[in-house]
Amino acid sequence: MVRVLLADDEPLIRAGIRTVLESAADITVVAEATNGRAAVDEAVRHRPDVALLDIKMPVLDGLGAVEELRRQVPGLRVVLLTSFGAEPNVLRAVQHRVAGFVLKNCTPDELIRAVRAAHEGDAYLSPAVTRLLLGMLTPVAVERRREATDRLAALSPRESDVLGLVAEGLSNAEIGRRLRMSEASIKTYVSRILTKLDCTNRVQAALLVRDAEVPAPGPGVARTRP
Repeated sequence: MVRVLLADDEPLIRAGIRTVLESAADITVVAEATNGRAAVDEAVRHRPDVALLDIKMPVLDGLGAVEELRRQVPGLRVVLLTSFGAEPNVLRAVQHRVAGFVLKNCTPDELIRAVRAAHEGDAYLSPAVTRLLLGMLTPVAVERRREATDRLAALSPRESDVLGLVAEGLSNAEIGRRLRMSEASIKTYVSRILTKLDCTNRVQAALLVRDAEVPAPGPGVARTRP
C-alpha cells in the first residue's frame, strides 16, 4: 500500500485529489495539510511513502517544504502539483530533484501514475509540464551545446530514439506506441538513459536534448536499430 501525504490550501481540491487517489486499491491518504509547514509536521508524524504538495501554499510553499522534508524525512519521495502560470516555480523545482511534477488539471489516471512512479523510485513528469519548461528556454551557449552533445554520445541509437520522444513531452505509453514497443520496455529504457546521463528526471534529460539541438524522430517514425 502506498501511503500518501496530501498538502494543498484549498479544501475542495484536497477532497477531489483524495477521492482520485483512494480510488486506486493500492493507495491511501494517511494525512492532509493546508500549508507547507503543516505538511512537514505531518510527514514527520506519519512517515508517508509519497508527499503530494502544491507548489503555492501559505506559511511555507511547496519548494520550501521540499527543502525541510529533505532534512527531516530523508528518502521521502515528493511529487509537486502546479498549474498553468506557475512555470518559473517549476523550473526552479527541477533543481530540487523532486520525484515528479503534475498539473492540477491532469487526468485522474495521470495523477495515480505519478504517485505510483514516485513510490517505485522513478521520476514522473507530466508531458504538459515538460513542454511548458522547454518552451521557456532560450538558446544555449556553444560550450553548453558541446557538453550536452558529448553526454548524449553515450547513448545507443535506440536510447536516442526514446530520449528524443521524451524531449517532445510524450509519456512512456505514447513513446511505446510510437516506437512499437511495450510501455514496460520504454520504462526500462528511460531508467537506463537517466543513469547514463546522470540525470535525476525526464526534464533534465530533455534539457540536454534541447541544449544539443538534437532533433527527435518525426511523427510515426520507428527506427529499426536495436
